[in-house]
Amino acid sequence: MTVHFIGAGPGAPDLLTLRGRDLIAACPVCLYAGSLVPEGVLAHCPPGARIVNTASLSLDEIIAEIAAAHAAGQDVARLHSGDLSIWSAMGEQLRRLRALGIPYSVTPGVPSFSAAAAALETELTLPGLAQTVVLTR
Repeated sequence: MTVHFIGAGPGAPDLLTLRGRDLIAACPVCLYAGSLVPEGVLAHCPPGARIVNTASLSLDEIIAEIAAAHAAGQDVARLHSGDLSIWSAMGEQLRRLRALGIPYSVTPGVPSFSAAAAALETELTLPGLAQTVVLTR
């Protein structure tokens, strides 16, 4: 049993990595932040999957869902918006899983700043104009 943390992209169900899509399709349990992950991404879940919107759940409740799946031997797709390296709150969950001895993997996603640049048909850096991209919160 493995918890697969997956960057679910910037909002379009088809802006997932192939690895992310395939992991979602293979997991009988899917936990997603309903306020951030579009429901269209859930179409990649297998028929009969347990799909849990974690938007209203506490960290303890999310970990309890994962622990129950672990006890049942079920892989979990844990979806976060955009890419996991930016504002995903993945770290607090990973610390808990390490303490519980529950295995996990991390699959990056398409960050929203990349999708925004594509939608604007522009580059974020240009020789002689801009050489740096700063992400801030």
